[in-house]
Amino acid sequence: MPQHKSPLKRMGTDKKRSARNNYVKRTIRTLTKDLEQKPENAEAKLNELYSQLDKAAQKGIIHKRTATRRKARLAAFVNKLEK
Repeated sequence: MPQHKSPLKRMGTDKKRSARNNYVKRTIRTLTKDLEQKPENAEAKLNELYSQLDKAAQKGIIHKRTATRRKARLAAFVNKLEK
């Protein structure tokens, strides 16, 4: 346990950030599973997922290239469904 004030404050902010990051990651994971398991209305779900991935990448929760890779894989999945 830190003895000084600054590391104590840092622990608090780390806790808040990790909670926020975990929420965003869980949301993305839930939306992805929802799209894959129930593909009806896939375009709307895909747009929402794109938005969430872009926001997460912009905030630094996930890497920019990770978001791009996931978007590409999801688009391929949806295109495969339509055929």
